[in-house]
Amino acid sequence: MQPPLHLLISEKLRAQISNGEIQPGEQLPSEHQLMSEFAVSRITVRRAIANLVNQGLVVSQRGKGVFVKKQRKITYSLSSPLIFFEEDVARQGVTSSLQNLVFKWVTAPPDVQKNLQLSPKNSAVYLQKKLLLLDDTPAAVDVTYILPHLGEAFADDLQRRMTFPTLEQNGVAIERIEATLECTHADRETSHYLNVPLGNPLLVYCYTAYTHNDKPIVWGEALSRGDCLGYSVVLTKNSR
Repeated sequence: MQPPLHLLISEKLRAQISNGEIQPGEQLPSEHQLMSEFAVSRITVRRAIANLVNQGLVVSQRGKGVFVKKQRKITYSLSSPLIFFEEDVARQGVTSSLQNLVFKWVTAPPDVQKNLQLSPKNSAVYLQKKLLLLDDTPAAVDVTYILPHLGEAFADDLQRRMTFPTLEQNGVAIERIEATLECTHADRETSHYLNVPLGNPLLVYCYTAYTHNDKPIVWGEALSRGDCLGYSVVLTKNSR
């Protein structure tokens, strides 16, 4: 089935922005120009522009038009010593915020049971999904599974703030994080939250956090827009 016309239009404009055909600071074609070019109604054009606004690609200025925003890609460092997300992006002059999407008691799926070293008979955890925004632009959907005693004890804080700083400030030390980087494509849910097309490539940061005695306490994955958020590491050779 062919996508709606407003998505086709916004994707063509998005491609023109991505390949530099329309530069940051430049104005998009007017509503009348887009209506004529694509032979569509004003409503369709406005929905297409709204898609780009929601993706953080353009800004609408009343009485002037729609202009391409300067894109700023944030890089989160995965190197030691541990630097938590909020602190790292703040150092880059970017504001971060989150929206709690889901916070509930669930039975852990088999892969989560394995990563958190849970037995099938004792596999209850808290599932949290939150939307991470950078300068008010949706950048990542973070899905975490938290041991039940931690989820219950810090439920209010976890729904307002990032997971690791919340645990640390409540006396739960994060001693080690094991992580992998993968790639996936946006499903219907993530495409909705991140304002990207269905099937859009996404980076996946998978992680397991350990506290004292090598005890895993959190497993999760952050699915992020590659145009908004990247990751960096520093590799050093151990001296002998």
